Amino acid sequence: MKLKILVGTMTSTADYVAQAIQMDCADLVESIDITLMDGLDSSVFNDDALYLICTSTYGTGDVPDNAQDLYDALNTPGLALPGLRYGVIALGDSQYAQTFCFGGQRFDERLSALGAQRLGDVWRHDASSGIDPEGPATAWCRDWLAQALACS
Repeated sequence: MKLKILVGTMTSTADYVAQAIQMDCADLVESIDITLMDGLDSSVFNDDALYLICTSTYGTGDVPDNAQDLYDALNTPGLALPGLRYGVIALGDSQYAQTFCFGGQRFDERLSALGAQRLGDVWRHDASSGIDPEGPATAWCRDWLAQALACS
């Protein structure tokens, strides 16, 4: 099974998380591809792969600028993604409690509405915790991948 990590980021934190996952979890899957969401549309989901959305939250609970095109494309009339299996890593800051981790939450809601199947819970990281997200995210991803592969 291939893992495709789609990264939405403004400050590169989500990209660093994806790179840490790529290095730490390579023994669990055939390959791990990281793709920044810049300019992507729904055709990115055409591969037979397990997908991981790794995104920060920007502004007032929005997806990052580089993820906006993909997010908008997921609102195309008639689009359906019933065979898609995915997970979500949502990065945010609890100081903004009203919109904490909304970037990941927005992608999760949109994919779910298109018939995609989220595997496991959304993993949320709080920037206010003072803990870098890479370590906890890779530990979560190892468990998530093991569960996802067991369901294959």
